[in-house]
Amino acid sequence: QVQLVESGGGLVQAGGSLRLSCAASRRTFSMYGMGWFRQAPGKEREFVAGISWSGGICYEDSVLGRFTISRDNAKNTLYLQMNSLKPEDTAVYYCAADPGSTWTDWGQGTQVTVSS
Repeated sequence: QVQLVESGGGLVQAGGSLRLSCAASRRTFSMYGMGWFRQAPGKEREFVAGISWSGGICYEDSVLGRFTISRDNAKNTLYLQMNSLKPEDTAVYYCAADPGSTWTDWGQGTQVTVSS
């Protein structure tokens, strides 16, 4: 099991940027697939971006070209750089860890609010 703590959320105007961080507790962080998810009020949690242990990356279509996921294995930290933010990006953002085939560990979430 890995403990995950997100940070970096906040209030930003449309068109602005935020950088989310997710600190992981385990030194085996480098062996995990990692991902970012978000949940807007009244909606189901949705996948945003993921990065495998080997560096493979994928994005949800609506954030492609605006968001960048990255990881620093030396710091046990996952990042999500969010540019050109839109009001529809407003949500609680969660990071998650996948040790092999499913998302097993989740952070507590960080609120991102984009004003129009």
